[in-house]
Amino acid sequence: MHDKTIAQLAAGLAQREFSSVELTTALLARIKARDGELNAFITVTEELALAQAQAADQRIQAGSAAPLTGIPLAQKDIFCTNGVKTSCGSKMLDNFIAPYDATVVRRFNEAGAVMVGKTNMDEFAMGSSNETSFYGPVKNPWDLAAVPGGSSGGSAAAVAARLVPGATGTDTGGSIRQPAALCGITGIKPTYGRVSRWGMIAFASSLDQGGPMATTAEDCALMLEAMAGFDTRDSTSADLPVPSYQATLANDIKGLRIGLPKEYFGEGLDPAVAKVIEQAIDEYRRLGAEVVEISLPNTHLAVPTYYVVAPAECSSNLSRFDGVRYGYRCEAPKNLEDLYKRSRGEGFGPEVQRRIMIGTYALSAGYYDAYYLKAQKLRHLISDDFKRAFTQVDVIMGPTSPTVAFNIGEKTADPVTMYLSDIYTIAVNLAGVPGMSLPVGFVEGRPVGMQLIGNYFDEARLLNVAHKFQQATDWHARLPEAFKA
Repeated sequence: MHDKTIAQLAAGLAQREFSSVELTTALLARIKARDGELNAFITVTEELALAQAQAADQRIQAGSAAPLTGIPLAQKDIFCTNGVKTSCGSKMLDNFIAPYDATVVRRFNEAGAVMVGKTNMDEFAMGSSNETSFYGPVKNPWDLAAVPGGSSGGSAAAVAARLVPGATGTDTGGSIRQPAALCGITGIKPTYGRVSRWGMIAFASSLDQGGPMATTAEDCALMLEAMAGFDTRDSTSADLPVPSYQATLANDIKGLRIGLPKEYFGEGLDPAVAKVIEQAIDEYRRLGAEVVEISLPNTHLAVPTYYVVAPAECSSNLSRFDGVRYGYRCEAPKNLEDLYKRSRGEGFGPEVQRRIMIGTYALSAGYYDAYYLKAQKLRHLISDDFKRAFTQVDVIMGPTSPTVAFNIGEKTADPVTMYLSDIYTIAVNLAGVPGMSLPVGFVEGRPVGMQLIGNYFDEARLLNVAHKFQQATDWHARLPEAFKA
């Protein structure tokens, strides 16, 4: 059953081919047997999962099932889960048991989904490789020497290895799309405000957005429909109706206008990756789409802008972790100052400390105007690029990542090189538009992902465009050889 999609599993449950308890038991056994190779999970919630599966079976028997009822899913360990450890991949929260459910978690519970566990992630979602986690790096199922991408690398690896059919992720600068690309799965970052951030531990509040990760666009549509919607507890939540993403999946894409930004196909892009992307674009031409070159002239400003805005917001958000109220506290502090310094110095890892320091500097007196204010002005220019582009085209396409997955340890000594891994994804977060990645091929046995970018709240079109490609190809159905059985 592990090789079935969410849609296929839902059909099997509805037709009583198997029960949710049987399905959940099988996947829990697979996680127990195989996760030692990947380190994709921080916590496995076996007892809770089996209880939820039993409740789901009763709901199915009663004829009151929703599309996700009885489907085992994993939650990225950034979403608060009542009574279950929520660590954010950090020593700082290694002992934190959340006293409530995040809105995303609650909505999946209401849909009758089954939570099998919490997935590993870069500490406080800061990273592009899932190597900054307090619980150790996650490995890529396609090549255990390679990173899975980050920060949602645990979710991506778990889905790619078919330990679970779907999982949640969060995306601040590419952290759903980049690991989806590196692990050969499908993931979508919705428009900012489409999915509630309440109960999702904050990294950079104006950029963070939760979204689904699964093998197919159809599965992502099923998950996003359950996740999305207005939430009065999130002041940035968009008060807009959620369409049926499944209803428009099969729409014809003849005449679709696809924009290829010239800035995404220049220096820095691996030629082998570019070739695979070009072949995927050719498939869209065969499906009847029209392809035109466009320009996003401020793309080169995205990385420097992001690495002022995101650290500034992270330094503010992470100030609450002080060793006083909850989370890690140092041993035998001498005084209040010592408590603060040692608790934060010992509780946060090097990458988190680096970003806090950069952000604090950018917000400090005398530098706010020079850095943070200027970065926000540049952010408007980047957003305007997308607004202009969408007057000419329906969707934008290009590579998700400039390379395939790199080896574990390859970039840890050079933060700037690591930051450039997200060069094609960061602008999407700065502008707040939706973006997704879908698998389109391989380079030397490692997956290549193609990014689709849409206009504001146009997730339905992205899912439709991705689904039509997946109906014509089978890249999304490929499994890592080592995890087929």
